Amino acid sequence: MGAVTLRRYTNLAATIHLLRNRCLTLLNPALWDDRNDAFFLAQYKQRSGARSVLALCFAEASETYHHWRIFSPGGDGICVEFDKPKILDAIRNTPFVISSGVTYKQIDEVCAAPIANDDLPFLKRLPYQDEREFRLLYVSRDKEIEFHHIPVSLASISRITLSPWMPAALAEAVKDTLKQIKGCKTIKIYQSTLVDNERWKKAANPGLVFADS
Repeated sequence: MGAVTLRRYTNLAATIHLLRNRCLTLLNPALWDDRNDAFFLAQYKQRSGARSVLALCFAEASETYHHWRIFSPGGDGICVEFDKPKILDAIRNTPFVISSGVTYKQIDEVCAAPIANDDLPFLKRLPYQDEREFRLLYVSRDKEIEFHHIPVSLASISRITLSPWMPAALAEAVKDTLKQIKGCKTIKIYQSTLVDNERWKKAANPGLVFADS
């Protein structure tokens, strides 16, 4: 069995910040696109008497078109893959940070009985289940803040994948730039071929010859 991977779909600016500062950044979920999810976290914050509840989400699912289009749209999208055990080691002794995989339920299920407070931050509607989300949560009853950094080692990064929509003419320059960041020279960096894969196209036309073949 291969390593257990956490995929963080983000953008180029956030990736540079991660690599240069060697930290994961948890943010306020109040403006999340999924208003149901944001509401559950707001209710958790209120019930817990917390002044700050910040979150960071990963996917445990393999690469999908949905992940790229929803979480990392456009040519500057990036997927950073982490070794899950190493991330869990990084947060194990970090105060006020908890983590869990997300549970997916139907509306009838959640309406059948009161939801336990500790379940609120890790509960989503069933249509999202293919994401297989894993979430980090920072909870403070003392500090009111909008972000929180968790130090991580660059060794926890297994690979970086560039957006399938990044122009090929730019991809090599982006790879070189990221590798020039201190400590990043040996990180594996590729561009996703999800929407344009030569092997897939050759299956329809085995005699096809590509310009860079």
